[in-house]
Amino acid sequence: MEHLITKIALIGAAGIAAQWLSWRFRLPAIVILSLSGLLLGPVLGLIDPAADFGEFLRPLIAAAVAIILFEGGLTLHFNEIRETSTGVRRLVLIGGPLAFLFGTVAGHYLGDLSWATSSVLGGLFVVTGPTVIMPLLRQARLAQRPASLLRWEAIINDPVGAMLAVLAFETTLVIRYEHGLGDFAISIAIASVVAIVGAWLLGRLLVTIFSRGLVPEYLKVPLILAAVLVAYAATDALMAESGLVAVTVLGITLGNSQIASLDELKRFKETMTVLLVSGVFVLLTATLTMADLQALNWRIAAFIAALLFIVRPASILIATIGSGLKLSERLLLGWIAPRGVVAIAVAGLFGAELAGIGVEDGPMMVPITFAVVFVTVVLHGFTLPWLARHLGLAAELRPGILVVGASEFTKALTDRLREMKIPTLIADRNWSRLRHARLSDTPTYWGEILSEPAEHAVAFNHYDYLIAATDNDAYNALVCTDFGPFFGRTDVFQIGRERDEDSGSSKNMAVTIGGRPLMPSGASYWALEQRLATGWLIQATPLTKEYTFKAYQADRGEGLEIILHVAPDGSIAFGEQARERAEMNRGRILAMVPPAAENEDPKMKKSVRRKAQRESEKPLHARTAAGGRTLREEGGEPAATEGKRDDTSPKEDGA
Repeated sequence: MEHLITKIALIGAAGIAAQWLSWRFRLPAIVILSLSGLLLGPVLGLIDPAADFGEFLRPLIAAAVAIILFEGGLTLHFNEIRETSTGVRRLVLIGGPLAFLFGTVAGHYLGDLSWATSSVLGGLFVVTGPTVIMPLLRQARLAQRPASLLRWEAIINDPVGAMLAVLAFETTLVIRYEHGLGDFAISIAIASVVAIVGAWLLGRLLVTIFSRGLVPEYLKVPLILAAVLVAYAATDALMAESGLVAVTVLGITLGNSQIASLDELKRFKETMTVLLVSGVFVLLTATLTMADLQALNWRIAAFIAALLFIVRPASILIATIGSGLKLSERLLLGWIAPRGVVAIAVAGLFGAELAGIGVEDGPMMVPITFAVVFVTVVLHGFTLPWLARHLGLAAELRPGILVVGASEFTKALTDRLREMKIPTLIADRNWSRLRHARLSDTPTYWGEILSEPAEHAVAFNHYDYLIAATDNDAYNALVCTDFGPFFGRTDVFQIGRERDEDSGSSKNMAVTIGGRPLMPSGASYWALEQRLATGWLIQATPLTKEYTFKAYQADRGEGLEIILHVAPDGSIAFGEQARERAEMNRGRILAMVPPAAENEDPKMKKSVRRKAQRESEKPLHARTAAGGRTLREEGGEPAATEGKRDDTSPKEDGA
C-alpha cells in the first residue's frame, strides 16, 4: 500500500510540475506531460501502471475522462453558438464522418493496418480533444469565431469520435462472428436515446432541486460529481463509451441553466480537470514499453502524415463549403486538430479488445495513438499562433487591460493607454458615462460585466489585467474577487477604498477580498476625481539612459504616483515591480503627476462629492435619457463597441 501511495504521489508531482513548466515557458502542456510519462515509465521504470494498479487502471481512467468531458460541456453556451451554429453543425455532422472515412482508408492502405484496426482508429482520430484545445486557445489568443468553432468541435466530437470507434468495433464483431445486424442497430439506438434524453432529464432534475433549495450549498458540488459518475456508468452499461455522450449532454444542460453557485462549480471542475488531465496523461504515457515504441515504422509515419496533411484538411474544406466561414478560417480549422486524453484512453480499451478477438495488429493502437497525439500537439501547438497571425485571425498579442467603471479618472487613464497602444476595453452599466470612450474610439462594453451576457460579448482572454475603478468600493471588491481566478489574483487591481473622515475608521474589507491597490497611496475614487479637478495629469513618459528615472522624479516632484510601466517588449508591470523596472531607465512609465503649483482648495473635494451625489440621486430616466437603457434596470441588451485604435506613436501627454 505504501509503495502504491508513493507512486501516486510521484504521478501527481510530475503532472503538476509539467503544468507549471508549460505555464512558465508557454509550451503545450500535453507535450511536457507526455515526456514526463515516458521518463517515469519506459525510460526510468519508476512506475508500471498495469502492474501497479492492475484491474483498477481502466475504471480510474474512464471516470477521469467522464469528469473531464463533463467540465468541457459546462463551458458550452448556446448564446455563443448563434454566430457559429452552421459551422459547428458542418464540422460535426459532415466533417466527422468524412474524417472517419478518409482516416480508415489511409490507415489500411498507407499504415498497412487491418480494416478492423484502421476503422477503429479512423473513428478515434475524429476526436480533437478539449484537454489540448483549451490550453492552445489560451496561448494563441485567437479571434472569437474560430476559437468558438474549435472549442465546440473539440467537446462535441469527443463523444462522437468515441461512438464512431464503437460502431467500427461492433461492426467487426458482426462480420467476424455473424452477430445479428438488427440487434446491433437496436442497441445503438437505445444507448443513444438513453444517453441523450436521460442525461438531459437528469440535468433538469438537478436544476429543479437546486432552484427550490432542496440541497444545501455544501452538497451541490458533491451531488453533481456523483450524478456525473452515475450518468456515465448507467449509459456505459448499455454500450461501451456511450457514457461519454451522456456526461457531455449533462454538462451542456447544466452549463446553460441559471442555477446558483454555477461559477463555484466551474472553478471546482476546472481544478479537478487540471489534476485529472495531468495524472491521466502521465499514467497512460507510462504504460508504453520500449517494444511499443520500436514497433512504429515508416508506414505508420506515412499514415500520420496523411492524417495531418490530407484527411483533416480535406474533410474540413469539404464540410464547410457554403457555411459562411472565410477561407482563412477554413484553412485554420483544417490544420488545427490536436488529439488528447480521450483518444488515448479509448485506444487502450479497444486495442485490448481487438487483440482478444484475434486481430493481430490490435495492440498497435496504443503506440500509434500516442504518436498521433504527440505529433499533433507539438506541431499544432507551436504553429497555431504563427498561423493565426498570418491568416489575420489572431487577436491583439500585446497585454491588454480591462477597465471597469467610466469616470474622469478612467477617461484620462484609457486615453493614455490607447496612445501607448495597449489594448483597452472600458465597461460600465451607464450608457452616458461611456460617451467619451465611444467618441475617442476606445472599445467599450455597456452592461453588467459580471453577467452571463458579458461572458459571450467580451473576449476576456484578450486582456491580462483588470482595473476596477467605480465609485462603489464594495462593487470594485466584488469584481476583483470574481475575476481573480481568471486573471490571477496578482493581476486584478482596484482604486483605494474610501475612509470615514469623521471617525477615522476604515471601511476596508478583509484583505482576502478585492484586488491589489492600483495607486501606491491608496487614493480613493473621490480623491482621484479631486486631483484631476485641481490640475493633476496622467502622463506617459519614455525613459532612456539620458533621461533617467531619477531625472523624471526630480522634474515631476515627489508627489507623483506610478501607475504602471511598459517594457520595450510590451510587458506591463504595476506597483513595486513598475518602480523597479523604471529604475532600469528603459520603456515607458505611466504616472499621475501633480500640477506645478498644486491647488489645495479644501472646498474642492466637497464640491466634487456634491456634484456626483446630485447625479446619482437623479431619476433613472433623467440619468439615461442621453444614451439608452441600462441592462439590469431596463432589460436592454448589452453592447460591445469596437473602435479603431490610435496608431500615433506614443508621446508624452497628459489629461
